[in-house]
Amino acid sequence: MAFLTKKKIALAIGLLVIAGAAGSYYSKSRTPVVEAPRFRTAAVDTGNITQTVTATGTINPVALINIGSQVSGTVSELKADFNDRVTKGQVLLKLDPTIFNAQIRQADAQLASAKASLRLAQATYQRNQSLLAQNYLSPLALDQSKREVDVAQANIQLAQAQLARAQADFDNSVIRSPIDGVIIKRTVDLGQTVAASFTTPQLFQIARDLTKMQIDTSVSEADVGSLKEGQEARFVVDAYPDKEFNARMRQFRLAANVVQNVVTYNVVLDVDNQDELLKPGMTAQVRLLVGNRQNVLRVPTAALRFRLSDEEIEKQKKAAAAAKAGSASASASAAAAAAAAESPADDDASFRTKADLSRTFRIYTLDAKNQPKATDVKIGLSNFRYTEVVGGELKKGDQVITRAIVSGQEGGL
Repeated sequence: MAFLTKKKIALAIGLLVIAGAAGSYYSKSRTPVVEAPRFRTAAVDTGNITQTVTATGTINPVALINIGSQVSGTVSELKADFNDRVTKGQVLLKLDPTIFNAQIRQADAQLASAKASLRLAQATYQRNQSLLAQNYLSPLALDQSKREVDVAQANIQLAQAQLARAQADFDNSVIRSPIDGVIIKRTVDLGQTVAASFTTPQLFQIARDLTKMQIDTSVSEADVGSLKEGQEARFVVDAYPDKEFNARMRQFRLAANVVQNVVTYNVVLDVDNQDELLKPGMTAQVRLLVGNRQNVLRVPTAALRFRLSDEEIEKQKKAAAAAKAGSASASASAAAAAAAAESPADDDASFRTKADLSRTFRIYTLDAKNQPKATDVKIGLSNFRYTEVVGGELKKGDQVITRAIVSGQEGGL
């Protein structure tokens, strides 16, 4: 009896184990299989969009004067140095005056000689007039004496001009500041010889006012269409990486610069430098504000670049073919989805009006079955993060595809 009882217990336990395994298998078979997400999405929302044009430029003084010398000589006195603040008319340097003084004395002596010759010619002319009246002299001799007077007068004018030139050379040997400003550059030293035979040598560079600076930037031809005078800008320099400065566009220069078939234009921006933190020659990374929209419908800009892969297009074709076995409406819907997925998006800008420059792009959303669905939208302002939506069927809260997830990793197409 005991043996039969143990046998029954073992049999009961075995049946329970089999039943549990069967129940577990049945439960697993009834659990729905969750498909792994294939796309990374983002919600359509409302917010602000700022569109900018980036450029690199150099900070320069608004007025930069190059001071040279009209005469040659040796620097005998140097009265200004780097970073000195100078006033208009202040002496910056002097050339050795020895040669210039000698030229003045020579011209002065020539003038005195010409005056003496004039007095002699005039006396001779008057004497010849008396002799002609007494018929002791011919009229031709009187004319010759009159000519001597005229030549002497011309020689006086020539000597006066030479004296004025010698005096001007002496005055130009003293170099003075033409404006109030700060000396940015000095290229001459005490005892150096300045030669002004062919070109004017540059001795100093003076900035008129360092509290008013300008940025000379080079903007690509693709961005100049959105630039207007008076637009605001911001920029940073390497010397102050944590500080952002303000600027304003003053001038767009029409002369194009072509380097290796790349066309750029010079854009000048005004900068207020009251604290004089900015120095001439600094490199500025500029962002020009060309557009701003407040509280508009927007999508991530990455959604405009997303395209379905060939595998996704083939999958939608198969879904459309399988839908033919169902209802006609479902087949038409699936076929339309496949056609939309297969046709390439039109990236050419189709302008709605010339005023707002709206363009049509194709983006993809997820339907109720988490399948990609193409939709066309018209866009307005755009930057690296967001793009304004000005037309189409998108609404706030819709999920747009920004990139594909391949084998558990995100990747853009």
